[in-house]
Amino acid sequence: MNPADILSKPLELRNGSVIPNRFAKSAMSETLGTIDNRVTKDLVTLYRTWAEGGVGLSITGNVMVDKCHIGEPQNVVLDDDRDIELLKAWAEAGKAGGSQIWMQLNHPGKQSPKMLNKDPVSPSAIPFRKELRGMFATPRALTGQEIEDIVQRFARSAAIAEKAGFDGVQIHGAHGYLVSQFLSPHHNQRTDEWGGSAEKRMRFVLEVYRAIRGATKPDFCVGIKLNSADFQRGGFTEEESLAVIDVLSAEGIDLVEISGGNYENPAMAKGAEKGKVKSEIKQSTLAREAYFLEFAEKVRERVAVPLMVTGGFRIGEGMASAVESGATDLVGLARPLAVEPDLPNRILAGEFFVSAVRPIKTGVRMIDNMALMEVSWYTRQLARMGRGKKPRTHDRGMLSLLEVLGVMASRGVRTRFRAGE
Repeated sequence: MNPADILSKPLELRNGSVIPNRFAKSAMSETLGTIDNRVTKDLVTLYRTWAEGGVGLSITGNVMVDKCHIGEPQNVVLDDDRDIELLKAWAEAGKAGGSQIWMQLNHPGKQSPKMLNKDPVSPSAIPFRKELRGMFATPRALTGQEIEDIVQRFARSAAIAEKAGFDGVQIHGAHGYLVSQFLSPHHNQRTDEWGGSAEKRMRFVLEVYRAIRGATKPDFCVGIKLNSADFQRGGFTEEESLAVIDVLSAEGIDLVEISGGNYENPAMAKGAEKGKVKSEIKQSTLAREAYFLEFAEKVRERVAVPLMVTGGFRIGEGMASAVESGATDLVGLARPLAVEPDLPNRILAGEFFVSAVRPIKTGVRMIDNMALMEVSWYTRQLARMGRGKKPRTHDRGMLSLLEVLGVMASRGVRTRFRAGE
C-alpha cells in the first residue's frame, strides 16, 4: 500500500464540488479573534499555512452566530459583514494551492462560561454536573421565538461566509454545544415541538440545515460535525446518531464528520497510538487507528453520504488504510496539524509519517489528566503559526503550563474589563 497514491485522490461531493485530496483539517478553536470577537490577520496567516502544507479541506474553528453567546474569549462572531474584506482574505488564504475552506458555525448554548455569559441558554434548564457548576451557570430554557431566531442566525452567517468566498459551512452538532444539546435527551427535556421524541429533538438541526440551504446557492457546501454518541448516561446514543445521519443524508447534506463526547465526557480529547517506529506498528493498529471508524462503518451500511472521521489518526499508513477500506472518505486531523502543518505534503511526497503529537507532561498528575491543559497548549501552537512562527512539536513541561495559565488569565481579565465588571 502506498499512502500517497490513496490519499492524493480527489473526492467529489454530492453537489459536484471537488476536494483535491483526502486530508481534512478538522475544526480547532483558534481563539484568534479580537477581544470584541472580530476577524484578525492572524487567521489569514494561519490558514494559508495549512493550505500551503497540502491539506485538501480546512474547516475553521467554531465561528459563533450570536455575539451574546460565545464559548471562549476571542471567538470570532459572524453576525454581520462589517469585516468582509478580512473575511475575503481569510477565505482566499485557505484556498491557496487549490484547497477548500469551510467555516464551522456554532452556538455554545449552555457551554458558555460564567465569565462570558451570565444568562446561558439551552433547550432545557439542565445544569452541568457538580464539578463544572463553578465554571458554567445553570441555563434557562429557550423560548420558541428565541429558537427560531437562532435558526435564522445560522442562515445569515452562512450567507455572509458564502459572500466572503468560503466554499461551504459546517454545522457544529457535536461536543455538547447547542445543536448537540437539542439532540440529547439528557439536555433536551422539552415537551413541545422542539423536544420529547427523538424526531422532535432532531427538528432543530433540520431547521438549521434547511435555513442555510435556503440562504445559499446550490453549489455551496453544507456539512455537519456530529457525535457518534455523547458517552453520557441518558444522552445521545449511537442509534439516535445513525437516525439523524439517515435524515440529513436524505436531505442532501454534503459531508458528515464523525466525532464524539462533550465537556463532561470529552471522548474527542483521548490519547492515541504515539511514538512507535515502523517495525512496532501492527496491522490491526493501522486498520483501526482512529477512534470512530467502527461507527463510520455502521453509517456506510445505511447511507452513501461522504464521511470524515476525526480523532486519533497519527500514522500515514493508518490514514491510508482507513480511506482504502471505505470506512471514511476524508481523514480528519486536528492536533497533528497543530504541530506539523505540512504533514499532508510530506505524506504525499512518500515520507513514512508518524505524528509528533505526545501527551502533555507537567509532572502534576491532576493537571496532566485534564483535557483543558492539552487543548490550551495546542491552541498556543495555532497562535504561533498565526504570527508567522513555526509551532513547537513538543511541550516544555511546567513551562508550558505557566505559559498557558498566563494567557488564560490575561484573556479573562481583558474579557471582564470589556464587559464592565
